[in-house]
Amino acid sequence: MSTENIVEIYADGACRGNPGPGGWGAWLISGSHQKELWGGEPDTTNNRMELTAVIEALTALKRPVSVRVHTDSKYVQQGISSWIHGWKRNGWKTSDKKPVKNADLWQRLDQLAAQHKVEWLWVKGHAGNAGNEKADALANRGIDELQAAVRGH
Repeated sequence: MSTENIVEIYADGACRGNPGPGGWGAWLISGSHQKELWGGEPDTTNNRMELTAVIEALTALKRPVSVRVHTDSKYVQQGISSWIHGWKRNGWKTSDKKPVKNADLWQRLDQLAAQHKVEWLWVKGHAGNAGNEKADALANRGIDELQAAVRGH
């Protein structure tokens, strides 16, 4: 693990309708370096976009580093910090024996997180946190660009 800068990641997902067209956005900051990432999917859920934002951000990292992931999704923050241990123990089933929703994304996130030293931080959404607001804007940009492409603009 690098002892240099901690990479700050602000990640957010958005959906217009749930399910519906969705977008994800991530803002990565390391020292003086910044990177913006975003994308969208035509038919998805808010939770899938929240997970995708973090997955895409971690995928963009070039080497193992210390990371602080800021998310306004308790689903992501609690899922990766707490719930995932039981899911893995139970063969990707919930405590009431149902399949874990979004297991494909949880498994990918688990693999990526294992490559880094990650601190998972929950931030209140739409409360003036600059990083969260930026990630939200990027997620909405993902939806806007997806919808513009569908319309042919």
